[in-house]
Amino acid sequence: MNQALSMPSKYAIVGAGLMGRLLAVALAQRGAQVDLFDQGGSDASGAAARIAAAMLAPLAESAITEDSVVRMGIHSLPRWKQLISELSNSVYFQQDGTLILWHRQDANEAERFTNHLEKNCRHNPQLTLPQKLNSAELRKLEPGVADRFIQGLYLPGEGQLDNRQLLNALLQELIILKVNCLWNTAVDPEQLRNDSQYQCVIDCRGNGAKDAWTSPGKSLRGVRGEVVRLFAPEVKLRRPTRLIHPRYPIYIAPKENDVYVVGATEIESDDLSEMSVRSAMELLSAVYTVHSGFAEARILEMATQCRPTLKNNLPEIRVQKDKGLSDLIMINGLYRHGFMISPAVLDSTLELLEVGQSNTALELGLSITSNTSSHEASVCV
Repeated sequence: MNQALSMPSKYAIVGAGLMGRLLAVALAQRGAQVDLFDQGGSDASGAAARIAAAMLAPLAESAITEDSVVRMGIHSLPRWKQLISELSNSVYFQQDGTLILWHRQDANEAERFTNHLEKNCRHNPQLTLPQKLNSAELRKLEPGVADRFIQGLYLPGEGQLDNRQLLNALLQELIILKVNCLWNTAVDPEQLRNDSQYQCVIDCRGNGAKDAWTSPGKSLRGVRGEVVRLFAPEVKLRRPTRLIHPRYPIYIAPKENDVYVVGATEIESDDLSEMSVRSAMELLSAVYTVHSGFAEARILEMATQCRPTLKNNLPEIRVQKDKGLSDLIMINGLYRHGFMISPAVLDSTLELLEVGQSNTALELGLSITSNTSSHEASVCV
């Protein structure tokens, strides 16, 4: 049951991607008035969140990211179940673990990967040890790949959701909660701070906020990702599957109705042009080596987007308080982990708004900076 918070009655949120929608819904559920601005339309076609596999895999990601992001992912998994249950429209959510596969020539790479995950589990007892699968165990867990692989690794408890269903369900909730949504409206959060009706302005623009993140060591950049959406009724994978490869480790995320989201590429570029031939060939050829049923799959979409990323590849909340202006909270840098960690970022932001500091952020290692102190800020109270 949501309880009213001791916070101002009206907020402006700029940016209606994943974080903007989550915050707008959460604040409106708590009785606040919210104006939500976005330079695009209600379909979130320009948001990084629309082009994502939405895997919730803290153990798998621990191989390539910082401990703080892993802790945020662990915190966020049960929160996703709660957040989705509070929405009026259903959202596909699954928590049947992650399957890791590799071809024989990549066995050494797989051993290094496994050792890394086991080390991370010893370091963080909240993580569940990966389970090594022999041929029989693999066939029982994921029979569709057992003819091509003789072993695998299973990561229990990891999950995924349908990103586009979630964005649509959040949009429907905004309507139900009577949030004032101003679509196709580009605004500068700094200008909104001059409007006395807002006690707090929240900037969730992602890459649209590059000009606001220009201080030394805090520059914001785009990291390009490319995904293919396939309709593959012959495949029947039950859970997200990752293929270890030294050059392009791919992921395959099964959604409802035989749709699969396939991706791998991560390019240091803010280029939003169409997918390259090389990327398409690598993704499609690799996915075919996982399951022969992908040979007859239909390509629904090839899509690209750039994930907002700070210099250290870690998220940050920045608080700015200036006399005579509305307070400003800036949220950015969720990188490739937006869906995995956004509930942790949401909870930390709500705590900031309620009591002026966030114990959740301190516990998880989420950076909060302000122009009044290094971590704690009296925000919007």
